[in-house]
This record gives sequence, C-alpha cells and structure tokens, in this order.
Amino acid sequence: MSWSDHCIAALAEAKLFENYGHKTRFKELLDCYADYPFFTKGLCKCMYLSAWDEDHFCIMLETLTNMSLGKETDTNDMRIQGDVLAEREPDAGYYVFQLSNAFLDNAPFQLDENAQIDPVNMHIIRQALQASEIIDSI
Repeated sequence: MSWSDHCIAALAEAKLFENYGHKTRFKELLDCYADYPFFTKGLCKCMYLSAWDEDHFCIMLETLTNMSLGKETDTNDMRIQGDVLAEREPDAGYYVFQLSNAFLDNAPFQLDENAQIDPVNMHIIRQALQASEIIDSI
C-alpha cells in the first residue's frame, strides 16, 4: 500500500472525511501531486483542508498545477500566497488560511482568544487539526 493510500485509509477510518466529495477531491490531489519534490506532510494537510469544498479545491489545484509546471521544489511561494489570501479574508476565513500556513511551516496552530469563528468553520478547523495528527503519524 502506498503512503497516499495509507493516508486516505487512516483518515477514512477516523471518519475525518465530511462526505464522498471531500474524500474524492483529497484523493485526486494526492494522486496527482504526492510524487512532486514540493510535497510534504504539511502540504498534505493543506490538501485535506482545501478538499473540504469545491472552491478551495480549485484554488489548491490551480496553485499545485502552477507549481508543478514551474518545477517548484518547495512550498515557499505557496506560503507567501497564503499570507496574502489570509489578509483578504474576513473573520473565520482568515484563521483557516492561518491554519494552512501553520501546516506549511510545520508549526503549532493557536487561535486568538478573541477569534470570532462560526460553528461551521470551527468544525472544519477541528477536523483539520485531527487529520494533521493522523498525517503526522503515518
């Protein structure tokens, strides 16, 4: 079993895919980009997070396609883009992009005490943090 297959199986066993679409989008990203030199566990965590919905999946797919065409070997430019996108996002969206950046930096993620996050986005953040632990253990 490949690392990607093991990852998908572990996340599925933990019931961390919100629905079939989430799992399918995540698998598509892994299948396409897991063998590129810029792939890391941090990027894998971002893939999980971006696969949550079609809009963020499309952003990730475009970014990864451009990285693969540009022969990128790391996620430094992606990290810079994450900062730019975070500043454009109101409230909860800001924290989701900050979580992605923490994943890319392999750094812990802390929510601000005063963070105003709706229940839907809080659920996404919590699920992504659980998925992060599983991905790190593979």
